[in-house]
Amino acid sequence: NWHPLNWLTKFLSRCLFSTDMTGKVFIFPKESATAYVSLIPKVKKPLQNFTLCLKAFTDLTRPYSLFSYSIPSQDNELLLFVKKMGVYMLYIGNSEVTFNVPPSPYTPTHVCASWESASGITELWVNGKLLGRKGVRQGYSVGSEAKIILGQEQDSFGGQFDASQSFVGEIWDVSLWDHVLPLKEMLDLCNSGNILNWQDLTYEDNGYVVTKPKVWT
Repeated sequence: NWHPLNWLTKFLSRCLFSTDMTGKVFIFPKESATAYVSLIPKVKKPLQNFTLCLKAFTDLTRPYSLFSYSIPSQDNELLLFVKKMGVYMLYIGNSEVTFNVPPSPYTPTHVCASWESASGITELWVNGKLLGRKGVRQGYSVGSEAKIILGQEQDSFGGQFDASQSFVGEIWDVSLWDHVLPLKEMLDLCNSGNILNWQDLTYEDNGYVVTKPKVWT
């Protein structure tokens, strides 16, 4: 039966609110094709440069997605993907570069990736150490009409998830900037992105995702 309070409850449940996530994590407790978090950027704009930073803990040894950014014409527009322990893949415009990282199992990981269109140079930093500089998609522009997903890898715009590529563990301090940050700022300003900002995050969780205080530094 229709009732104003029922309508208001349903309306509010679909509203997205900005939340200060400082000191909190998203926990993805089990493998699934239904648990994910949609992140809403503060600004929608094409990206000629970016820096992406996040922290994560997992004990997975199979492939999984850390950050999936798709546009209607391109599923892997910006994707940070772990192929196996110690092998990170960064996709830009469906083209990828691979970085080999010394494995550090069962410890939290601070990952930062940057890219500039003019040179095509991308860098991957893990726990404050540069893992190399490689070239991909020189002259490209990352599209603005994006679905940004934590917990799953998009094989189509906003969907077609595969449980065998889902993330199981904890993710926090996710930030995205529209420029390349120097290392010191990557380490010091991990919550203050101007596209995605962990201290002022607009998101919607779906399925079995739990928000808890963080236990890792």
